[in-house]
Amino acid sequence: MTGISVGGGAEPITFGQRPRGATALVGTFVIVPMVALAIAVPVAWGWGLSWIDVALAVFFYCLSGLGVTIGFHRYFTHGAFKAKRALRVALAVAGSMAVQGPVIRWVADHRRHHAYADREGDPHSPWLFGTSPIALARGFWHAHMGWLFERDLTNAKRFAPDLRGDRGIRVVDRLFPVWTATTLLMPALLGGLLTWSWTGVLTGFFWAGLVRVAVLHHVTWSVNSICHMIGERPFRSRDRSANFWPLALLSFGESWHNSHHADPTCARHGVRRGQIDISARLIWLLEKLGWVYKVRWPTPRRLAKLAVRSAEE
Repeated sequence: MTGISVGGGAEPITFGQRPRGATALVGTFVIVPMVALAIAVPVAWGWGLSWIDVALAVFFYCLSGLGVTIGFHRYFTHGAFKAKRALRVALAVAGSMAVQGPVIRWVADHRRHHAYADREGDPHSPWLFGTSPIALARGFWHAHMGWLFERDLTNAKRFAPDLRGDRGIRVVDRLFPVWTATTLLMPALLGGLLTWSWTGVLTGFFWAGLVRVAVLHHVTWSVNSICHMIGERPFRSRDRSANFWPLALLSFGESWHNSHHADPTCARHGVRRGQIDISARLIWLLEKLGWVYKVRWPTPRRLAKLAVRSAEE
């Protein structure tokens, strides 16, 4: 086992390595959807894309994407709200269907990112290699997707002990291959049933399965890369996180990244007027329905304290 220790007696940041076969499998689930995305435009130009495919792709994009943003990120990683048990499990399953890794590993990686944001120890900072053009290009690749191929594993015992101690979440975590198969095969099944054809099976698998996963991957990865390089920084944070508005809609509000890093446990990332944050709106609805509670909403006093201008006055 390998590990990077920090502090006297502290659990190491990393512990163990991903087997080479598992690394190859990660590469498969990164590269295959990317290939599908690359051929999507020429396929769509002439044939093979119907409104059923579009509807299925949008549905599964929202289901899995919100599972990541609301479930994996705001709930499991940062505890921005409390959730009833059934919803807790449902969020873990929905997030797993984004094919971004099992819930415990995802949370451990992201908590490590916040603990060492844009410093040594951050698993995916674009600033780890310097500020020259070549270093930034290397950093962008590393932050966007290169880090996924590294074999050292974040120590979940250190960064996610709460999830490791939850039996239901451990079960969801272990069943990650099942959720991966479900997220790819369910669109194919629905496409076949709705069109009553094998063509519907194929196009459902391609568009609402592979292409949808690829698009969601790159949107998520862009928060790691672009949103630590380009954008506005209206709030004080210890890192180079930035708000990048063009990604707000596709990322369900995650690209208000400077706001998030300034106040990680806040349930709303788009805290200013006009900042689209679909995830926060859905959390608000779930709160009204009584499915979530103790939501950590931003307050004017808190925002004023965090604003850059308050530090300059």
